[in-house]
Amino acid sequence: MLKKLRQKVCEANLALPAYGLVMFTWGNVSGADYKRRYMVIKPSGVSYGKLTPELMCVISLEDGTAAAEGQNPSTDTQTHLELYRRFACAGGIAHTHSAYATAFAQANMGIPCLGTTHADYFYGEIPCTRALRPDEIAEDYELNTGRVIAETFERRSIDPSAVPGVLVGGHGPFAWGKNAAEAAANAAYLEETARLAYFTKTLAGAGLPGVSQELMDKHYYRKHGADAYYGQKEKE
Repeated sequence: MLKKLRQKVCEANLALPAYGLVMFTWGNVSGADYKRRYMVIKPSGVSYGKLTPELMCVISLEDGTAAAEGQNPSTDTQTHLELYRRFACAGGIAHTHSAYATAFAQANMGIPCLGTTHADYFYGEIPCTRALRPDEIAEDYELNTGRVIAETFERRSIDPSAVPGVLVGGHGPFAWGKNAAEAAANAAYLEETARLAYFTKTLAGAGLPGVSQELMDKHYYRKHGADAYYGQKEKE
């Protein structure tokens, strides 16, 4: 079932250690098939060296049930499901505990847009959510993690397709994209953005104003705008 998607989600999960984003079994990637109403996600606690497409877990987008008996899915499954429900632009989701992005999350700080590397992939600050309340942690913790992410974007009027990543306060980063591979790549861009921001803020101090609106617009829209000209045109 969903053989191609399981293969692609497995490859995206294996990209996380290749990108230097995970240690041990930390982190997971999922991919969604909206037409068939299923999600494929990494199994819980399985080391990356042992992952195969056959071990990937197939989960209903409707009710979160497993399509077949097999490995237990990631403990973050309910977070992924909620983001698929709330963010129509997400065809894949990645969660890591990469060092610099997690440090910002633990400091409950968003990552400001300080330069063009950030602006190439994220249009403005990468936000940090509020801390979950004790009742949100005690019951439906993973579901409430997805809800607080969506709440952050709605409250701040942030377009999740323009800022495909977030920091969950006290926890770590999530990223998404049009498919599992793009979600894993956006997780890597998020981590590098966090690393550069950390060093920039260390050098310049807290009063750094950030990149100008004009320069941010130029770099983001030359890659993602209606008249984007970065890269090569796809062959018809």
